Amino acid sequence: MLRSGICLGVTICIGIAANGAWAESLPEALAKAYQSNPQLNAERARQRATDENVPQALAGYRPQIVAGLGAGLQAVRDLLPGNTVQSATLKPWTIGLTVTQTLFNGFKTANSVRVAELQVQAGREALRNVGQGVLLDAVTVYTNVLANQSLVEAQRANVAFLQETLGIVQKRLNAGEVTPTDTAQAEARLSRGRADLNAAEVSLAVSQATYTQVIGNSPSQLRPAETVDRYLPRSRDEATQFAFRQHPAVMAASFDVDVASTTIRVAESSLLPTITLQGSVSRSRDSDPTLGSFGTDQASILGQMNAPIYDGGTGASQTRQAKELAAQSRLVLDLVRSQARTAAVGAWVANEGAKTAVAASESEVRAATVALQGVQREAQGGQRTTLDVLNSQQDLILAKARLIGAQRERVIASYAVVSAIGRLDVKTLALNTPDYLPELHYHQVRDAWHGLRTPSGQ
Repeated sequence: MLRSGICLGVTICIGIAANGAWAESLPEALAKAYQSNPQLNAERARQRATDENVPQALAGYRPQIVAGLGAGLQAVRDLLPGNTVQSATLKPWTIGLTVTQTLFNGFKTANSVRVAELQVQAGREALRNVGQGVLLDAVTVYTNVLANQSLVEAQRANVAFLQETLGIVQKRLNAGEVTPTDTAQAEARLSRGRADLNAAEVSLAVSQATYTQVIGNSPSQLRPAETVDRYLPRSRDEATQFAFRQHPAVMAASFDVDVASTTIRVAESSLLPTITLQGSVSRSRDSDPTLGSFGTDQASILGQMNAPIYDGGTGASQTRQAKELAAQSRLVLDLVRSQARTAAVGAWVANEGAKTAVAASESEVRAATVALQGVQREAQGGQRTTLDVLNSQQDLILAKARLIGAQRERVIASYAVVSAIGRLDVKTLALNTPDYLPELHYHQVRDAWHGLRTPSGQ
């Protein structure tokens, strides 16, 4: 194991926690992000709002009931024979109730309900896609913190080595074994090492802030991050097939095609007759000081059919527009499928390349470590210069940085493949957190006839 905290061998790990018993693991961080990430919670709220489209569409099947009440004062002045003027102040009032039931509206209600239900399905897939993105972001910020912690440790070890080297060179200078040039070279490398350490500390602070934004809490001690190769497809072709069929972006685009196709029938409904049944009851009263109170009670039931003859071309234009939007949605589906396939290939190739990069970087670190040890022994015997030692140390620190980066990319790449095939979710990763079920809210509001409060009590 290297001093920078990078593990060599089959297990991929970045950073070593000081206290494993209290360290946070990557699955635990993913569970926190799944529960508290504001972007994901905002998308869930958007989906709950989309669910309300269904009861709104179902309202077309239900009667519309309207109550009316009117009251006021009415001044009356009559001119009677003999130029006699008679005036009075009336106090009329009317109360009524009207019930309207749509019997047929060109299948607009049925198709509107279908559109709303398909929008819910598309929204669920969009929510699943956002969830995948949030989890992949969580993996990225987690491994970034670990990688930057390891880089800081490596740079600190490098500064300590360079300080020790400078002390040795100064002693040899005092003994007349080296020239002032060797001391200047050691001082220059130490200054560069301190600058590199500062840059690594800055990167660590930024990654920690991003971690807090995505995960919801500040990182303290983090456990090594492992790959998820056990969830990967067996081949690249299988990965592309999964992405083509199962990726949530593809599924959402497919539902969008159904929405657009059904919207055509909604537009066509404006060209068909509408049949309604209306019943009403009312009571009106008037108060006359001379005649007393009098009024009228009415009750009626009326069937009505309206058949459009010409609406200025609005309905025809809306139908043509809906057909063009349906054609667009089919083209978008083809594009999304192509993008999903390309993303799957890219993720698979990147993961395979990351494996090679890790193996090569591990070999480079081992060779650079051996080379530095040899150069140091040769320098002690006068066969190597101070610059040779400094260059060998620089080679080692660069090799360590490449290994840290390669291991980070290896972890992220394995999760990216799972995301590319549409399986980066709580269930697949077996995260210790309840899965958010959007259908629960849907069933709570679908058949709601009234009520202003949301199921959560807002």
